[in-house]
Amino acid sequence: MNNVLVLPLIIPIITAVILVFLRDNIILQRIISLVTMVFVTSISVILLFAVQNEGIIKVDFGGWLPPFGILFVADSFSILLVIIASIVTIICLIYAFSTIGSRHERMFFYPFVLLLVAGVNGSFLTGDIFNLFVCFEVMLLASYVLIALGGEKVQLRESFKYVLINVVTSWIFLVSLAYLYGTLKTLNMAHIAQRVAEVGQDPLITTVAILFLVVFSIKAGLLLFFWLPGSYIVPPTAVQALFAALLTKVGVYALIRTFMLMFPLNQEVTHTLIGIMAGLTIIAGCMGALSGKDVYTIATYNVVIGVGFILIGLTIGTETAISGSIYYLIHDMLAKGLLFLLIGTMVYLTGETVVKRMSGLIQHYPLFGWIYFIVLLTLTGIPPFSGFVGKILIGQGAIESGSFILLAIGFASSVIVLYSLLRIFLASFFGETTVSEEDKRPIPKGVMVSFIFMTLLIIYVGVGAETLSIYVQDAARTLINPSIYIDAILEEGM
Repeated sequence: MNNVLVLPLIIPIITAVILVFLRDNIILQRIISLVTMVFVTSISVILLFAVQNEGIIKVDFGGWLPPFGILFVADSFSILLVIIASIVTIICLIYAFSTIGSRHERMFFYPFVLLLVAGVNGSFLTGDIFNLFVCFEVMLLASYVLIALGGEKVQLRESFKYVLINVVTSWIFLVSLAYLYGTLKTLNMAHIAQRVAEVGQDPLITTVAILFLVVFSIKAGLLLFFWLPGSYIVPPTAVQALFAALLTKVGVYALIRTFMLMFPLNQEVTHTLIGIMAGLTIIAGCMGALSGKDVYTIATYNVVIGVGFILIGLTIGTETAISGSIYYLIHDMLAKGLLFLLIGTMVYLTGETVVKRMSGLIQHYPLFGWIYFIVLLTLTGIPPFSGFVGKILIGQGAIESGSFILLAIGFASSVIVLYSLLRIFLASFFGETTVSEEDKRPIPKGVMVSFIFMTLLIIYVGVGAETLSIYVQDAARTLINPSIYIDAILEEGM
């Protein structure tokens, strides 16, 4: 079973290489891509059950035992995110089949989507922080291509900015790794956690931790999100949805893993900084969502708000709050992915991006309109949808720890999210239609299938939260008690 752990990384990479040689056979590319992601999802579900039955699973590459070799690790937290990332990719692929166009499909769209997923899954599963850097780079290299796919002028401009920022961030990441290895003489995450626990988190180690905070904050869009609004609106819609659902969430995962496992001490510095950054991120995101005049701007700033809210749970650091962050992270991956698919379809149907220039869509597309309304309620945190459970648990943790300022900022942001998305709903779906019968475009069946599938998942995560609770609670317990993770990794190697 342990060797199966590498499949969510290896299978997409192998398939991506094969698809390069099938450039002109679009139908076969679609089938192979979809089957690959269904297989990866199935394997990930099996691994989740195995983690529940056997505990944390690891595989040591080359037979080198920790802390000397590279390893992959599956706990409930990482596997849950691999499953959600794979499901979101399946839905985005189904959407892309009907919308991306043969020109983009012949430009290696499917191979680079699979490489992106491989990087994302590898980031979630690695137990070595240098390997995290490698998986980040795999993910980013694929995203560099996807953001510029099509070669439009605005895409090239935004992709240049996106690439430049990420190259600088990667350089800072490498510098941080060098300082970390120079200080602790290890890059194994569990071994780092053990060394820090033994020697204490002195000012030098805390400085290294802050460097990692800067790196992962840029990746996650935590306060340092200046690159995000432009970069997320220029690719094709399916790519926008993948970016919104996955890219920032890898940064969020890295922050949670880093500051719950490797640098859990000296929280008055690190966690206070994260709390300040989370609060400011939410405030800035709310300002952007309120001032936005086009649907893409409003949607991207809602991504920023979600990142800030998730990391309130990390700042609080109690088991309840961490459980809330995990629930909300799962919800946000699904809901933000669907939001961008819906927004992109609205632009496709109307030819407009400015909110005031759209109206009356619900007359021609009633099911589409009410699916958007469900997403609106979900992102606001209205029960029984997926955003409710995470918000309640984070709020409960904030009350228990006395973090009332973050509590107020977090829940006030729900009102802003409601207002910004409701503004789109009322302006775009109601009123006199701007789309005549002659200009009316049908929504492809594959697009509606992707909407319905994602909507059902969002409802399930909310209504069926109790069925997920055993996995979320196990993930939170492992994060709160780093010794569980450390013992599982190092018991054979030390």
